[in-house]
Amino acid sequence: MTSSGPTRRSLFAIGLVTAASMTLAACGGSSSEAASGSGGSGGSGGSLNLVGFAVIKSAYDQLGTEFAKTDAGKGVTVKGSYGASGAQSRAVIAGQKADVVVLSIEPDVDNIVKADLIDSTWNSGANKGIVSESVVVIAVRKGNPKGIKGWADIVKPGVGIVTADPGTSGSAKWNLFAAYTQAAGAADNEAAGKTYLTSFIKNVVSWNDSGRTATDAFVKGTGDVLISYENEAIAARAAGVELDYIVPDSTLLIENAGAVTKAAAEPVAKDFLSYVESADGQKILGQNGFRPVDDSVKVTDVKGANDPANPFPSVAHLATIAEYGGWSEVNKKFFDKTSGLVTQLRK
Repeated sequence: MTSSGPTRRSLFAIGLVTAASMTLAACGGSSSEAASGSGGSGGSGGSLNLVGFAVIKSAYDQLGTEFAKTDAGKGVTVKGSYGASGAQSRAVIAGQKADVVVLSIEPDVDNIVKADLIDSTWNSGANKGIVSESVVVIAVRKGNPKGIKGWADIVKPGVGIVTADPGTSGSAKWNLFAAYTQAAGAADNEAAGKTYLTSFIKNVVSWNDSGRTATDAFVKGTGDVLISYENEAIAARAAGVELDYIVPDSTLLIENAGAVTKAAAEPVAKDFLSYVESADGQKILGQNGFRPVDDSVKVTDVKGANDPANPFPSVAHLATIAEYGGWSEVNKKFFDKTSGLVTQLRK
């Protein structure tokens, strides 16, 4: 990778290492930040324990700071634990303190529901529990030395792909399913989708436990292309990492889920999640590279975006999980630990 200097790269890498250490702590059932709080009460101080997937850290640090300036959040400290989405879900089930969870995919929240730690109505609101959106993009080395233009180019011989691992990461599931849907097309040509996914998996040179650690591997020189969230590519560029990214004409809508746990202190946890969903909260997420769930929220001047004034370009063919029967169907067909298509192709 071409870089302007070790200082700029190392600054982002330090953040990645920090996120990775938090992941290990979360998998062990606690983190130094989350374990120190015991919940709070709205507007009267205290702390709120947030458990989230790795790439949201910067955005939610800012959301926590701004929430504390509101009447509902006055004096409240948001203490975050961040890591791979699947690992974070399992950590909460195992006893990780959590008032609010924000995870990469809906099934990771549903697993906590099954453990009777989140109410089954968590996704009954106007946005169905979705608090932020993004799209799957292709990141390349600065200057695009391989001449990558889209999905067809990354399955050519000699192109090394870096992605997260679907065994631990929600990001990986978005990545791999995006690769399938763009090939299968609107008619869901399963043969075409399988053929493409086979070639895609053969070119993967690095599987990583989260979207953030996948970025870390790519930044350190692994592979030629990184399959990632649009917001993660934007964050890397904003931090000074010299990479380019391509928003393909056909890709997948990423929908991140948020919920309040049954053990949460009331009303601060619900107030915080409501703030995240508000126009002010969505603007903060937008400034951090996430596409606002609320279409009326317009965000410009996004540092790191290809076009800061128009950071979230429209996509000609944007597939959704709902079109394929929802996560229950997608998980079973593609990511089942024994019979899933991705599982079979990785053997």
